[in-house]
Amino acid sequence: MNSEMPSKGKIEELYNSYYPIFSCILNNVQNALAESIDLNPRPVLKSRIKSFKSYYKKVLRQKADEIYSSDGLVCLTDMIGVRVVCAFLEDISLVVKQISQNYSVREIERKGSDLNFKEFGYESVHVLIDIPSECLDLSMLDAAFVQSHPIPKELCCEIQVRTILQDAWAEVEHELIYKTEFTPFDEPLRRKLACVNASLSLADTIFQEIRDYQKNFQRAVDERRESFYKQADIITDKENGLEASAPAKREEVEKKEIGRKSPYVRGTIDDMILRALQAHNSGNLDLAVSVYSEIISSGEKMNDTVLSVILKHRGMAYFAQNKYKEALADFEKSAGCDNKNFRSVYYMGIVHSVMGNEDKAVEAFTRSLEMNSFQAHAHYRRALSHYNLAEYKQALDDLASAARLGLDNEECKALRSKLNKKFDMM
Repeated sequence: MNSEMPSKGKIEELYNSYYPIFSCILNNVQNALAESIDLNPRPVLKSRIKSFKSYYKKVLRQKADEIYSSDGLVCLTDMIGVRVVCAFLEDISLVVKQISQNYSVREIERKGSDLNFKEFGYESVHVLIDIPSECLDLSMLDAAFVQSHPIPKELCCEIQVRTILQDAWAEVEHELIYKTEFTPFDEPLRRKLACVNASLSLADTIFQEIRDYQKNFQRAVDERRESFYKQADIITDKENGLEASAPAKREEVEKKEIGRKSPYVRGTIDDMILRALQAHNSGNLDLAVSVYSEIISSGEKMNDTVLSVILKHRGMAYFAQNKYKEALADFEKSAGCDNKNFRSVYYMGIVHSVMGNEDKAVEAFTRSLEMNSFQAHAHYRRALSHYNLAEYKQALDDLASAARLGLDNEECKALRSKLNKKFDMM
C-alpha cells in the first residue's frame, strides 16, 4: 500500500500506457454495437477514450483514496465511451431497449431530465455496460505488453444515446461551459443559452411529431390500398368463377369520428388528408369523400402532384361505394395531373374491367406497365382482361410475366388452368 499519492506524472504515464488496451477494447465494443443495434435510419456511432486531463480531475474528485491504496490503474465508469446519435426522440428508447437485451447493464441514467424550463443543459441517456467477453480480445496486441497491463476488473463502457440535436447542443455546451469551467451568471446570457436549448428541444419534438404523422399516414395509405385491392379481387373473382376471399363484414367495420392526432394545424391540407384516410379505412366513406372534396374545392394552392394524390384517394373511396363512373373520372383526372402516376392508370384498368370495358382495361394496364414494368399484379389483371376477350395467348404471356416478377398465387394458377382447358378444346 502506498503511503503517499503518486505524482501526477506517474499517474499520467500509467494511464497513457493503457491507451492501446482501451483503444482495442473500445473498437471491439463499437463494432459489436453497430451489429446489435437495428434501427432505420441507422444511428451514427462515435467513440472516445477519456483524456488524461479529464481523467485526472475526476479521479482526484471521486477516488483520491484509491490512488493511495492502489498499485494499478484506478478505474472510472467513463474511461471509454460510445455515443449513439439517433435521428428521432423515439429512437432513443429503442436503442436503450436493444442495448439492454444484448448486454449486461450496470446502470441507466437520464441526464438533464431533472432540469426545469428555466435551466439549460443537454439531455442524454447514459447506459453503463459490462465489457462483453468477446470484446476483451487483445490478440492483435503484443502478448508481453498485454501481460504487463492487466485489464481492470471495474472497467466498463459508457454508452451515451442522444438525438442529433441533443448531440449538437452537448458539443457546443462542452466548449462554452464545461471545458472553460465557466457557468454564466449574467442573466441575459443565461436566457440566451436557455432559449437555444429550448429551441433545440422544441425542434426535436416537432421532428418526432412529423415522424409520427408520416407513420400514421403511411399506415392509413397501406390499409386503404389493401382494401381497394381486396374489393377489386372479390368482384373480379366472382365474375370469373373463382372462389373469392371472404370480405370484411360491413357491420364489423367501426364507423366513428376520427381522433385528432395530427401535429398540423386543424384544417390544413396535411391534417385533412390524414383525417380522410382514417375515415376511409374505418368505413366512413361518406366522410372520406366529403373531406377529399373539401380539399379539392378549398382553393388552397397545391401542386399537380398533390392534387393527383388526392384525386386518386377520392377515386378509391368512390370505388368502395360502388360508384364506378365517379371513381373512373377521378383516376383519369389524377393521371392527367401527374404523368408518372402509374397507379392511377392501373386503377383505371381495374374500374374498366369491373364495368365490363375489357378493351379499355387492357389499354390502361398496358399504359401503366409502360410507365412501370415491374407490376406483377398489372400483368395478372391484364391477363384476366385478355381472357375475357378470348385473347388466350396474350393472357398466358401475361401470366408468365407475372410469375417472373414473383406472382404465382392461387388466382394465377386458377386462371392458368382455365386457359389450358381452352387450349385443349382448340
